[in-house]
Amino acid sequence: MKDDRRSPLRDAGTDIDTARSVPETPQSMSPSYRLAFADETFLAKDELRPVRLQLELLKYEMLMDEHQIDSTVVLFGGARIPSPEEKHTARTQTLADLSHFYEEARTFARVMTRKAKETGNRHWVIATGGGPGVMEAGNRGADEEGGISIGLNIVLPHEQAPNLYVTPDLAFNFHYFAIRKMHFLMRSRAVCVFPGGFGTLDEMFEALTLIQTGRMRPVPFLLFGKDFWNKIINWEALADAGTISEDDLDLFSFVDTAEEAAAIIDAWVEQPRRGEIPGR
Repeated sequence: MKDDRRSPLRDAGTDIDTARSVPETPQSMSPSYRLAFADETFLAKDELRPVRLQLELLKYEMLMDEHQIDSTVVLFGGARIPSPEEKHTARTQTLADLSHFYEEARTFARVMTRKAKETGNRHWVIATGGGPGVMEAGNRGADEEGGISIGLNIVLPHEQAPNLYVTPDLAFNFHYFAIRKMHFLMRSRAVCVFPGGFGTLDEMFEALTLIQTGRMRPVPFLLFGKDFWNKIINWEALADAGTISEDDLDLFSFVDTAEEAAAIIDAWVEQPRRGEIPGR
């Protein structure tokens, strides 16, 4: 949403353009002469970390507000899971066998995007990490349904780019994992976790911890692939050991299909945060 307020003061963008056209002298070419907010070297200094954190927090929030997106459906999942058409390229047979979850993510995103379009794309907008694999499937499904979707990418040592199905104006890039994960959850109305690796596990457990500790309101929390998740995590052992409570096992549900996931979301009744007194 454009801000139509007019300030009598000269704006920063104009000064950036003006500063680029000043005569070149030893003084004007010195790094010290650069405008602080237009000086990338200065902004990258260790001492400016608090400012960079704030900028990453603000940029996404401001653009989401401009697009009037109030809630999202978050898809976490492995970047290495291929589409069924490409499962022959998978590095292991297990990855090839998991390729059907690419299609489930794609189908689920189409269902949620139909729901989003009914709200004018204010709610239920698909949000992924913007990469390949399950993330691509989520953005692809939304695109095929004629809707919009969000991609929250992050700079990694190896070269990568957002997948081609992310809505271009909703493709974001982050430096800080913490801010990126915060943005995933700030507007989330449902969290769907597909099979994945360290990154997926990190995202899943952080979100579960926030709900468990009452820092986040419960939302439909859906783990796609019951056999996969029960094989890699012994949930019951955690409860038996007492390191989590039996009630914590109710924070999430296992599903295997897009239809199961959509049914749980449609039937969801909003709940207060743990420890929160209703009405306060």
